[in-house]
Amino acid sequence: MKPFLLFLNIYIYIYIYIHNLINNVSVSKLSYSTSTLNMSTTHYFQILLILHLSFPINFTSSSSSSSSSSSTPQHLHRGFSSSPFSKTTSFQPFLIDPTGNFSLGFLRQNHNHLVLAIIHVASSEPFWFANPTHLASWSDTTHVSFNGSLVLSDPTTNLFWSTATNGGDTLLLLNTSNLVIITQPNGTHLWQSFDIPTNTLVQDQNFTTTMALISPNGLYSLRLGNNFMSLYANHAVKSGKPLKQLMYWKRTALQTKAEIQQGQGPIYARVNSAGYLGMYQTSSKPVDVQKFNTFQQTSSFLMVRVEPDGNLRGYYWSGFSWVLNYEAISETCNLPSPCGSYGLCIPGGSGCECLDNRTRFKPGGCFGGNNDDNDNDNEYLCMKGISSRNSYFVLRRSGVEPPNKELLGYLTTSSLEECESLCEKNCSCWGALYNNGTGFCYVLDHPVQTMLRTGDGSKVGYFKVRKSKEEKNRVQIKVAVVVTVGVIIGGIWIWIWIWMRWKRRKGVLKEENGASPGPYKNLESASFRSIEMCNGQ
Repeated sequence: MKPFLLFLNIYIYIYIYIHNLINNVSVSKLSYSTSTLNMSTTHYFQILLILHLSFPINFTSSSSSSSSSSSTPQHLHRGFSSSPFSKTTSFQPFLIDPTGNFSLGFLRQNHNHLVLAIIHVASSEPFWFANPTHLASWSDTTHVSFNGSLVLSDPTTNLFWSTATNGGDTLLLLNTSNLVIITQPNGTHLWQSFDIPTNTLVQDQNFTTTMALISPNGLYSLRLGNNFMSLYANHAVKSGKPLKQLMYWKRTALQTKAEIQQGQGPIYARVNSAGYLGMYQTSSKPVDVQKFNTFQQTSSFLMVRVEPDGNLRGYYWSGFSWVLNYEAISETCNLPSPCGSYGLCIPGGSGCECLDNRTRFKPGGCFGGNNDDNDNDNEYLCMKGISSRNSYFVLRRSGVEPPNKELLGYLTTSSLEECESLCEKNCSCWGALYNNGTGFCYVLDHPVQTMLRTGDGSKVGYFKVRKSKEEKNRVQIKVAVVVTVGVIIGGIWIWIWIWMRWKRRKGVLKEENGASPGPYKNLESASFRSIEMCNGQ
């Protein structure tokens, strides 16, 4: 009862304070004593009414909050099943970790779809997706179930995702954000989400050579090599073939604290709580260290992720927001496509322009994004013949070079013409860049993205630009007009030829079917002359 009376006195004190302010009473004269509490009965009941209205609301709010938290289990057993609720606006949890920092549930996407996701509760930031590329519908036909294997199914979109495990007893979400399936009673891990990351690597999570971090748009990825980690641009090719990967950033292990031992297994990477991204092999000492801004400082939870622009960035949780802590690529022009297709990046943060120096630059690229990857890129360039210009036109620009050219392969040619000829009749070639100073010829076997502007006029680019649908339609209309006019003219000539031939044949028939005027007239005139001669005699 004493806490309640204390709370009542505080409320009364606040009431008196506000009341005196309204009545222009000096705050310095305000004293909280027994005499002050001797208010009128009306004022006292007014305060009781305020308390009566306030307390139930607070109690209800606190109760609903705690019940919501307690209603989400920390482990799931065989027989669990759940479907999304239609009234859920963003995230519907059904599993939470012991600390309450992470949760597994349905994350709404594009209003009508969902992914099975693990999120950071305080920020609602997703760390992991079960089905990032194949969304399920947000409807009661979608089910997630656990019966030794975690399964997400949706007959509407023909989605079926599963951990493909047998014998699992319990599904747990650890305080590291790792989702695990374990068997009882020994607690063996049959499966864990840390083995199949999506675009995020969290603190103390191992990243191996068999894994890949893929950006949310699917265009970029982080992978490990035998002694390095690299970022790649993923270019789509014809269906049934693997992605064409172009390296645009590479970090080779410096091996200062430890050396890579040949034959001792592959390397792996991990975000260390000391504030760095390290590469390791056989010992706890890293073979390489990429320091964060908070290196060797006390910080909260850390993570790195591959983002939609292709950069690898690191963050730490400040308690209120995620703070940028690390960037693999600091110069914007070194990103794979900061200015989009056929764009030209100006170093130093000066912006973007188009390669033709005429088209107005728009975010996303120039020429309407005509070079977007599709299954028929190579076939498209040669659809009208290997040297045909019906499907593309040629663009040349001096003072340009490819970004990150040190990571690209090249050929050595004696001239710009020779370099261009390597690309001109090659259906797989989208462009060629020539350095007149070195003779290096960089052949682009993928759709042209952003190039880098330089002040060196000896660096020249040759690019094939796919014609837009409007341009192709104009060409088709021109061809149709030419063909139509040709057909009409040809038809007229054929008609004239037939008419003239018919007329000649008609004249011949008249001569054959009528009297022969020549010999008869001659005979008549000769007889007439002979008669005249006889009469004259």
